[in-house]
Amino acid sequence: MAAVQEASASRDVILEVEGVSKYFGGVRAVADVSIDVPKGSIFSIIGPNGAGKTSLVNMISGFYTPDTGSITYQGRRINDLRPNERAEIGIARTFQNIALFRGLNVLENLMLGRHVRMKAGVLSSFLYWGPAQKEEIRHRVRCEEIIDFLKLNDLRKQSTGALAYGFQKRVELGRALALEPELLLLDEPMAGMNQEEKEDMARYVLDVNEELGTTIILIEHDMGVVMDISDHVAVLDQGEKIAEGTPAQVQADPAVIQAYLGTSD
Repeated sequence: MAAVQEASASRDVILEVEGVSKYFGGVRAVADVSIDVPKGSIFSIIGPNGAGKTSLVNMISGFYTPDTGSITYQGRRINDLRPNERAEIGIARTFQNIALFRGLNVLENLMLGRHVRMKAGVLSSFLYWGPAQKEEIRHRVRCEEIIDFLKLNDLRKQSTGALAYGFQKRVELGRALALEPELLLLDEPMAGMNQEEKEDMARYVLDVNEELGTTIILIEHDMGVVMDISDHVAVLDQGEKIAEGTPAQVQADPAVIQAYLGTSD
């Protein structure tokens, strides 16, 4: 038993997903999927459209509750925690479709991302009331650091609704980073981008992982990006996990080739 515990500790797993399933009526979205995400890694989840990738991330972030199985984050079972409670313990996410407050500027969107860290409340912090003043300054400094990190300095006062698509995706990443997550869930952060924008976003994902030490779970359809930046890859097809391993191992797996190309030849 001691040897098993030592082996588990040496793996330093930040997230354990064990046998989770999710059904919507008679439709199976995810079926008995298990993954262990090493701390400090970029762990990608790939698969054809409808494979269950976003449903799995929705269970990790708390938007869905698993019908079966368990989700453990840093040794704590979190099945029953709401999304805001998961944010408070260090899990943040972005979405497939941009979910910014388009009428607010870049800095204000990032400040809203600090909500779980604000004791005085978002409204009082914005209005600079009494005891909220020092707290507001502290949160603003952190948001300015993120703006600098993502090279959004010239856009901090721009309305996000007026920004180019690539910059909006970068602001959404910044808002997730404002939570200071230890685990960041990125749901297709490069969807709809041109090649230059994808390269920029891939660089920022690597910087978040390497410079900030953030563990990342990435859903992405661009296989070139996935294979270039991932430490570990899990493949879903029709709700089931069909392969897992390093990028090289996954690329060579006959089941993965079959799922994507319809042939194992």
